[in-house]
Amino acid sequence: MDSYAKLSGETRLIGIVGDPIAQVKSPAGVTKALLESGRNAVVIPVHVSPPDLERFVNGISLAKNFDGLLVTVPHKFAATRFCATLTDRARFLGAVNVMRRNADGSWHGDMVDGPAFVGGIRKAGCRPEGQRALLVGAGGAGSAIALALLEAGVAELAIHDEDKDRRDSLVERLRTRFGSRVRIGSSDPTGFKLVANATPVGMRPDDPMPVQADKFTADMFVGDVITAPAVTPMIEAARRAGCGTQIGLGMFQVDLGLMFDVLVEEGPLK
Repeated sequence: MDSYAKLSGETRLIGIVGDPIAQVKSPAGVTKALLESGRNAVVIPVHVSPPDLERFVNGISLAKNFDGLLVTVPHKFAATRFCATLTDRARFLGAVNVMRRNADGSWHGDMVDGPAFVGGIRKAGCRPEGQRALLVGAGGAGSAIALALLEAGVAELAIHDEDKDRRDSLVERLRTRFGSRVRIGSSDPTGFKLVANATPVGMRPDDPMPVQADKFTADMFVGDVITAPAVTPMIEAARRAGCGTQIGLGMFQVDLGLMFDVLVEEGPLK
């Protein structure tokens, strides 16, 4: 469907905000889903640096036809402070990746990266229940994936992040709900059945591996959140070792559906 088929003065606006923004793939997919559902709305990418985020959100809040906001790096934590209401998981994580207008014009936030990752690996044949999992990355997406994996029933979750303060903060928060099932991990995947990369490491050709990929074994499942390149060096290494894999596109496709659901659940796009 032509994304511009309904573009008019009645078109509703949804932004996707990040820094950088050129790598995002959501605008076309969410716009297509909205148009196919009969809604006259378009998603536009907006490049906003962290110091300008507050002014940006305050500005778009004045627009009567600005109904939603998708949030990507590095704004997922900061954007929560603009939300008058949050889902339980967004409140627990202190992060959002999708916002929509409440009836009074305020913002409601949710964080669906975690369910999207788990939904993607399930589609790829991975069953997280009872598995030992290693997660690399304790940022916005990593925090959400950590919570979702634990809620999905992993037996143990080890978390590794080069930012030790951020890692320790996430581990401590998760332990309040899940106790000893959560611990500090390392880049060594030995002994784990599920390995997940929730960092941007792998986007650039000269990036190191986020984990020690030479220790992959065929009984592991390896997932990545990166969508460009479609197949990261880590995923290539996992496939050479005979592992089951999920590329970032697998998570992204589920994410699109979940973000769409949040945007149209209530508010102007219902």
